[in-house]
Amino acid sequence: MTTSEPNEPVARGRVAGRVLDGGREPDPRFTLANERTFLAWIRTSLALIAGGIAVEAFTSSVFDALTRTVLGALLLFMAALLAITAGFRWVRVERAMRHGRPLPLPVLVPVLATAGAASAVVLLVFLLLRPA
Repeated sequence: MTTSEPNEPVARGRVAGRVLDGGREPDPRFTLANERTFLAWIRTSLALIAGGIAVEAFTSSVFDALTRTVLGALLLFMAALLAITAGFRWVRVERAMRHGRPLPLPVLVPVLATAGAASAVVLLVFLLLRPA
């Protein structure tokens, strides 16, 4: 069995080579940390899906139909956006590590924060304007 140096190029399949865009193999700890971050984004996406479904399914006595639909759709849109971009972020970070470049900024964070704030504002406005 032969071992290679941690930064030595490793032969991979065509798909992996195309996706990872060459470079040197990073320390496995960094790759695994990148994967854990990706999985955290996916867990958050799944939680948003559950929240969107819960709003639509269980709040008919609390919210009117339009508020329920808007809030549920916003949560599901955020979930889809987060799930899609999580994979692209994983690839961008992996490529940056392989080529010794600075890690890319998480562009999705301000978008997710804004959408989360918008959801909270919709709820707040509804609760403040709702007749007692």
